[in-house]
Amino acid sequence: MFSNRTDAAEKLAEKLMMYQGKNPIILAVPRGAVLMAKIIAKRLGGSYDLVLVRKLCAPMYKELAIGSVDESGWTYISDLAASVGADSGYIASERQAQVDVIHQRRLQYTPLRPPIDTSGRIVIVVDDGLATGATMIAALHGLRNRKPSKLICAVPVSPVETLYKIAEFADEVICLETPAEFKSVGQFYEDFPQINDEEVIKILS
Repeated sequence: MFSNRTDAAEKLAEKLMMYQGKNPIILAVPRGAVLMAKIIAKRLGGSYDLVLVRKLCAPMYKELAIGSVDESGWTYISDLAASVGADSGYIASERQAQVDVIHQRRLQYTPLRPPIDTSGRIVIVVDDGLATGATMIAALHGLRNRKPSKLICAVPVSPVETLYKIAEFADEVICLETPAEFKSVGQFYEDFPQINDEEVIKILS
């Protein structure tokens, strides 16, 4: 159990100290991980930014991820998509809706600059936890195309089976806890508030 995202970030930073002084860039999956990325970047002497990805929601179960899409439009579709009624037409429509949200968020969050160049950099992608891993997979895939020197996934908590899927897309995966009973990320935090856009903008500024 983590007290809050700050506690989780401090503990993750301890596991990442081998990258201190190597100018890493810490990329947050918004919104929850933005503060975490800032804390870790400060501890490691690196910089931080966002990696914008969105999950694709199941037709009747909006909390269920059937895949994800990154800022370039690359799309990951999970094996369960068809079983919950997500046909090709639905997926195309959902994908476009989420790409539109990504573009709106880029304009909202970093209107005065483009994303930080990750070419040749050690890149650490941070989220406050993984469930299906769909969003992280999209983030890692998109970043791989930007030619980082090393690509790392760092999270406080995840199911073991999700980490196996993630490992295919990252050079290194760091996870603090892999509980056997996993229902949601929030169950492993004492305090797990929703983060709004205004808070993200404040952190980034």
